[in-house]
Parts: sequence; C-alpha cells; structure tokens
Amino acid sequence: MAKRRQPRPLSPEEKKLWHQVASTVTPLEKRRPARSKDEAEDAAPPPVPEPNRPAVSVPRAKPVKTRLEAKNTEPPGFVIREKSPPPLARLDRRTTQRLSRGQMEPEAVLDLHGHTRATADMALSRFLQSARGRGLRLVLVITGKGNAPHARHTLHSTDFYHVPERKAVLRQLVPEWLGSENLRGIVASYQPAHPRHGGGGALYVWLRRKR
Repeated sequence: MAKRRQPRPLSPEEKKLWHQVASTVTPLEKRRPARSKDEAEDAAPPPVPEPNRPAVSVPRAKPVKTRLEAKNTEPPGFVIREKSPPPLARLDRRTTQRLSRGQMEPEAVLDLHGHTRATADMALSRFLQSARGRGLRLVLVITGKGNAPHARHTLHSTDFYHVPERKAVLRQLVPEWLGSENLRGIVASYQPAHPRHGGGGALYVWLRRKR
C-alpha cells in the first residue's frame, strides 16, 4: 500500500497571500441540521389542559302555536262545545209561598203591552240584563191576559197556559224566551204573579245573582 504524501508547507509569500484573501471573506452562519418530525414533536411544549367547566344545559323554548294551529291539532271528531247555561230551577218553598201570597214586591216592572213579537223579545232581554246588572233579584213582566172575556188566573198551577181560552201571543212566548239558552244564564226561575200584580197576565221572574 502506497504511503500518503504529506502536503508541502507554504512559503512565506504564499502564507502572506492566503492571509490577505482570508481577510476579505465573511464567514457564513452555521446552519442547524433539519430536525425530523418526531424530534419536532418531542421538542414542542406539552399543551396546557383547560380547566373543567360544568356543562350548562340551555332550555329549549317551546314553540308557540297560533289559535289556528291549535285548532287544527285537535283529534278528528273532537268538537269544543261552549258550556250551556244551567236549567231553570224551582225556588225554595218559603220564597214560592211569599210570591204566591203577594208578600214580595217586584224591584222593577216591564210592561209588554203594545209590543210586537220582535220588539218584545228585544225589550225583555235588555230589561233582564239591566236588572241583573243592577243586582236586582225579583222583577215583574206583564204580558197581558189575552182577548178572552174571562182570562182565568190559575195561581197554583205550573201549566196555567194550557187552559181552554183564547190566549195572547206574548203570554205564550215569554215563558219560552225565559227558558231559552239566551236567558237561562240570567233567569233562575219564574212563576205566575199574584192578582194584585197582574195575575195570569204577568210573571214574577227571579234573577240569578250577579257574579
């Protein structure tokens, strides 16, 4: 194997020339070798864990249904009916006896003489509503006895309108109106008036209490 040749030493002129050239050269920055992906991950600082926060549940707002939507969601065949007024009732025995003997004075009077069927219906409704609004309980409605020469007064009978005589139209209609749904919410009961208050041609009407 051949021996490696030793380099020749520089002469003084060559050393001087080398130093002149080296003084004009700017040294380069030392580059760091590129790190692999695993080394970069190992060198990265560990992530700071966030503090545990309690879970907050946000309540869901209930959808608001319009009247039309609520009406359409009812099951088929389901019909909402308004509450009908209570039926007419009999008065207690003491009140009935006092009325039959004419011992109670009506607090207001409605005379339907001269009214037609249409005007009498409206007048009766307005009169009863006004009386109840004022807190009255006992009123008198005069219907007339009819055109028969002898209109009988059956004071102690509930079917006194069925006697064989010629009856006035309003005398038949007023009891029907008092028992209708339109007035049952106002009227509690009624019965024939005492002779001194009109007898068979008038009615005592007992009104419900104002709520």
